[in-house]
Amino acid sequence: MSSKTNMSDEAAVPKKGDVIDHAWRPLIKQPLPAGRPRSWYISHNRRIKAMRLAIALLDAGTFAPDQATNEKIRETADFVGVHRPSDATCRMVRRMMAAQR
Repeated sequence: MSSKTNMSDEAAVPKKGDVIDHAWRPLIKQPLPAGRPRSWYISHNRRIKAMRLAIALLDAGTFAPDQATNEKIRETADFVGVHRPSDATCRMVRRMMAAQR
């Protein structure tokens, strides 16, 4: 069986050109690269958290950054199941929502 046509039952990170036939299935988490400064890991995790929150807000019908108050973002974080975001993460969520599409 080719991995391009069938990704079997394991949820692995798809390689370039692989067909993703089960988009709802979460991918296996990969370890972050070693040897980077601590600030890189902090900002990386903050970007991922902000992206998850921005997607959840968009799915919930909050389409404009001015509609996404800190309290609304924090309520969404509680609903999604991520830790309560800081003010910096809330600003990042609004910047992601305002980005050109």
